[in-house]
Amino acid sequence: MAQLKPLEGGYYLWTYLPSIPAAAIFAVLFGLVTCYLFFKLFQTRAWYNISFSIGGIFEIVGYIVRILNYSNTASIGLYAIQSVLILLGPVLFAATVYMTLGRIIRSLPRRLTAATEPKARNVSLIPPKYLTKLFVASDILSFIVQGSGVGLMVRSTGQTTAKAITVVGLLIQVIMFSFFIVVALVFHRRVKAQQQHNQQQIRLGQYGRPLDRLMYMLYAVSALILVRSIFRVIEYAMGMHGYILTHEWTLYVFDSVLMWSVMVIWAVGFPGKLVEEKSGYEVEMDEERIV
Repeated sequence: MAQLKPLEGGYYLWTYLPSIPAAAIFAVLFGLVTCYLFFKLFQTRAWYNISFSIGGIFEIVGYIVRILNYSNTASIGLYAIQSVLILLGPVLFAATVYMTLGRIIRSLPRRLTAATEPKARNVSLIPPKYLTKLFVASDILSFIVQGSGVGLMVRSTGQTTAKAITVVGLLIQVIMFSFFIVVALVFHRRVKAQQQHNQQQIRLGQYGRPLDRLMYMLYAVSALILVRSIFRVIEYAMGMHGYILTHEWTLYVFDSVLMWSVMVIWAVGFPGKLVEEKSGYEVEMDEERIV
């Protein structure tokens, strides 16, 4: 039977033996939904969704490596791989969520956004051509900072610094995601206000998705990612010997289940192409096209 093994100097990377059944179940669950998302990606050629699918690969590999960790608890490499991939997968989900809102705004029918020039500019708190850049840039920064922090945590020294770096990266994600939800809510409310005298439902993209359905999907996945990020902040703030990092069930309840739910919601409501000249809707041609 496998046993916990320390590194030289008596430092333990793990405080428990990772569960093989739990890791295997989630590797399969993430694998199934990721395969479906790749199928939809190539079917629709909506390439801005690719970071979501890559995030799924991060999750799959992360849980497979946890299985290998069961009998290799003294392997720094395996520990680092599973920690980094499971932590950073949702950052890639967030990138697609950010890009989706930008595309939703830019693909609105011109009857709603271009009746007057001021209205066109005021639908969103942030101009569409800057919105995606701002949030994706913050996502990249969060990705780099979190990855650096977790990479340092595998060392027996410098734990306080590593913890602080990881928490900063997670806080960047929490703050920007909270701001993103505000931006999305304001945009949705303003569009609904402009549409109040028009009973026709707004449909967007190659699937003719109702605007409200797309926005509710964004709210759902954003809320789940935000809850998970707050959990991670608490986890790393408590440290390597805190309750969360020493009890495996917390990972599966507050990370694995939530992120798998995010992927399922995205798969069910897959937005497809949202900015397409032949879609029947006029697109603001002066806006920068962001892939």
